[in-house]
Amino acid sequence: MRWSSLFLFLFSSCFLLAQKPITNEAIWKDREFAEQTVPGFTFQNDGVHYTRMEADKIEQYDLRDGKKTRTLFDAKAIETDAADWEGTFDSYTFSQNEDALLLATQTRSIYRRSKEAQYFVYNMENGQLQRLYVGEKQRLASFSPDGQNVAFVVANDLYYKNLASGKTTRITTDGRNNYIINGASDWVYEEEFSLVQAFEWSPDGQQLAFLRFDESEVKTFYLEQFNQQTYPEFEQFKYPKVGEANARVSAWIFSLKTQEKNQVPVEDEYMPRLQWTPENTLCLTTMNRHQNQLTLWLTNPKDGKTEKLLEESSPYYLRLTEPYFLKSDGAFIWASEQSGFKHFYLHHIDGSKPKALTKGDFEATELLGVDEENQLLYYQAAAENPMQRELYSVKLNGRGRKKLSEEKGTHKAQFSKTCAYYIDAFSTINTPTVYTVRDRTGKQIRTLEDNAALAQMQQTFGTLPMEFIRIPLENIEAPEGKTWTGELNGWMLRPQGPEYAGKKLPLLMFVYGGPGSQQVTDQWKGDRYWWFQMLAQQGYAVACVDNRGTGARGAFFQKQTYLNLGKYETIDQIAAAEFLGNMDFIDADRIGIFGWSYGGYMSSLCLLKGNDVFRAGIAVAPVTHWKWYDNIYTERYMRTVEENPDGYRESAPLNFVKNLKGEYLLVHGLTDDNVHFQHSAEMANALISANKQFDTMIYPNRNHSISDRAARLHLYTLMTNFLNQALAPRTDALPGHLKP
Repeated sequence: MRWSSLFLFLFSSCFLLAQKPITNEAIWKDREFAEQTVPGFTFQNDGVHYTRMEADKIEQYDLRDGKKTRTLFDAKAIETDAADWEGTFDSYTFSQNEDALLLATQTRSIYRRSKEAQYFVYNMENGQLQRLYVGEKQRLASFSPDGQNVAFVVANDLYYKNLASGKTTRITTDGRNNYIINGASDWVYEEEFSLVQAFEWSPDGQQLAFLRFDESEVKTFYLEQFNQQTYPEFEQFKYPKVGEANARVSAWIFSLKTQEKNQVPVEDEYMPRLQWTPENTLCLTTMNRHQNQLTLWLTNPKDGKTEKLLEESSPYYLRLTEPYFLKSDGAFIWASEQSGFKHFYLHHIDGSKPKALTKGDFEATELLGVDEENQLLYYQAAAENPMQRELYSVKLNGRGRKKLSEEKGTHKAQFSKTCAYYIDAFSTINTPTVYTVRDRTGKQIRTLEDNAALAQMQQTFGTLPMEFIRIPLENIEAPEGKTWTGELNGWMLRPQGPEYAGKKLPLLMFVYGGPGSQQVTDQWKGDRYWWFQMLAQQGYAVACVDNRGTGARGAFFQKQTYLNLGKYETIDQIAAAEFLGNMDFIDADRIGIFGWSYGGYMSSLCLLKGNDVFRAGIAVAPVTHWKWYDNIYTERYMRTVEENPDGYRESAPLNFVKNLKGEYLLVHGLTDDNVHFQHSAEMANALISANKQFDTMIYPNRNHSISDRAARLHLYTLMTNFLNQALAPRTDALPGHLKP
């Protein structure tokens, strides 16, 4: 049975059954509705095998039939005298020729993406295990391409170890906490440029390129931890806010042969990418502070000669991308918005005219793989619908585009190293993810995971279909004194059944709305899907709308919010709420809005600027004034306060607290390293000064995601109770007050 048919069967059947109540405990504490994924999955070089981490073993499987072929590593069975080996590991990586493993143990998260661990190297040919480094935990351990060395970072210095001799070489010596970082990125590069590993091996394994971050002029931020000690502990790290100094970043190349390191003669405000070409030439990406100019530089490590490879600019801002260098022809693939939509282009290092590989009024969203032998590019795109994602292939001459995916929804793919096979992760807004193995033509070979048990739970609990809606806007305010007419995409979930016939329902709008983001996608929504279903069981309608500024609809739609974050997004959300409030089953007097992070910022602005539309708002970890957020993100869209004072003033919820009429719940993790608790503290101060009553909750020792089970259960129970009170029917006895 096809999944679309199964979905219709399940939902048509569920209405004949009594709904089993969904609870916050089941969602957040007991994790009854957790989706099954394919964890620890790694393609192998031959293109037909993959490995998975299962318990303390690394098992090898055949892609084609799913049969286990052998056990590559068994942590419990290893006999070794390696110091501190405990017979378990957290993750693994192969050397390039797959004759050795790097095993991470005792892993500890640092920030969103960064970790540190004790690493061990396992030689698969002789069965020997050796500890990588004796001392502090290491970061970013990485094999050289020839497998002879491993580079890593310890205490902000870069090292490498020769595996044959066991000799460890310290490349840098000036690393110092909150001062100098070598080979790893600082907080803001990790968060906003997704750069964690700031070193790269050359293809011949004889050079190490790395970035050096000088944080000495960056101001320090402090987070307070409470651990039942007499005095709280403070964590400090460098965090550059709007208009403040960034780390000074420089690029260096270290030669294993000469043991010398030389600085690359390239400077700019940001240096967010470094990579090597197949010809052992270093490519650096630089951007100016406004992030509307980007340059690619090529440096020859033999003579230090540096020249420009490519330049791009925009009157607004550029989305960071990186070149994909082909192994032959001196060519690379580059993503650009020069047509008004993101597309892929084939460039040549000699500077000849680039060739468009994808084109049209749609976004090519992700490069998935390049098969140079068959001259094919594989990519994901929103070509048919901005709320969906399809998979395609196209020849490297730009011809012969072929659609690989069939089902409408969201397809994500991971290609094998030969591109002969790929894993297709497919879901819709109403069906959990199905993982299948497919060949390069899109033909299904077999199913890895179908989440059938979760689909059955949808039937058991009588979940309702989430339906897509369109919000028409006519002559609505736009930049430069113009107006805009168009449609916003949305989804809605509403209670169904005879008990709701003729009744007006309270509405909760869920919002994120940040630049380039999307919430209205035909894709499984994870645990929050079940919370929305729980609210529907309790009589709520739930809706979500993607405002201007969000992604997959081209540069014009996305960049209307430039220099005015929050302005047009809020206009759109208020207009959407008014449109939904006019539906015959929605009580326009009982509309609430909930968001997290940028969504918390949006829910706060909407409640304050749309105080005649929204009766309640929940803001989790909200930005309340952009001057307190990091400079890479904020200045990309707003420039600095000095350059854009009106934009900053009008975009700050803090400046509009006097408008509060409805119920407001303000929530924050006390050790949020991303959106600091400062935002909510200042918001609370402003509300108190304006004598505005509000509810608040602080989660000590929790970061931006407030992710542990206990805190999630507490938070979602809190929000459920808040909505039940804030959006309760008004009474004649107490006009203007909520029903007790």
